Amino acid sequence: MERPVRLLFLFILMPAGIYAVLCVLLYLFQRSMIYFPVRESSALGATPVRFEMQGATLKVWVVERPGPKALLYFGGNAEDVGASIARFAERLPHASLYFVNYRGYGGSTGKPAEHALVADAMTLFDRLRTRYSDIDVLGRSLGSGVAVRLASERPVRRLALVTPFDSLAKVAQGHVRWLPAGLLIRDRYDSAARAPSVSSEALIIVAESDEVIPRARTDALIGAFRTSPRVIVLRGAGHNTIDLDPRYLDELALFLDR
Repeated sequence: MERPVRLLFLFILMPAGIYAVLCVLLYLFQRSMIYFPVRESSALGATPVRFEMQGATLKVWVVERPGPKALLYFGGNAEDVGASIARFAERLPHASLYFVNYRGYGGSTGKPAEHALVADAMTLFDRLRTRYSDIDVLGRSLGSGVAVRLASERPVRRLALVTPFDSLAKVAQGHVRWLPAGLLIRDRYDSAARAPSVSSEALIIVAESDEVIPRARTDALIGAFRTSPRVIVLRGAGHNTIDLDPRYLDELALFLDR
């Protein structure tokens, strides 16, 4: 009887062991699954400015204009933010633009992590406040988590969010249902918990055919704001192609350049 019993235990324990190993791997290597740094590149019409932060140097693409207005932009997890700054500069002629390369992205040093990206955003905002009285913040995808956190703790004039989510942990759990991703994720970007503290006027742009952020996750964030944000749904747009829709910049310019 011993051999059948041992085989039974093996059949029970082996799947459990494999499952445990997968959980450990997800926990240890999760940031390589969240952040996809882009290489250093050029940006038409923008100047690279380096900001010294705690433990890193950020390369920020800047278009300076006279006046009190500035836009601070936080991009998606695999976005080359310099690629779009020229189009924004054309549509937002009255604001200075600051497009941030996260730690490890596009010529910035350091390694990306939620606590570091949020700390960098706070520091950069505080430095810009010495020059600009009106600072708008735009966050796309991953950047929406940074933007909401910033707007919950700083006097942001207007907050624009593109393909945002309520919690990165909940998004991850939806994509990996067979692992307890919601419990293992360390960089949670819990925007829904921060949204009630946002006093800025807000705009949310949704991709109707978003294949990365489920609509339920965006709707949960929308419902968490103290004052209902303006919501625009771009029909047929996908998560990574939303900026190709002509209404994308139209709506952002209308909201930010008032």
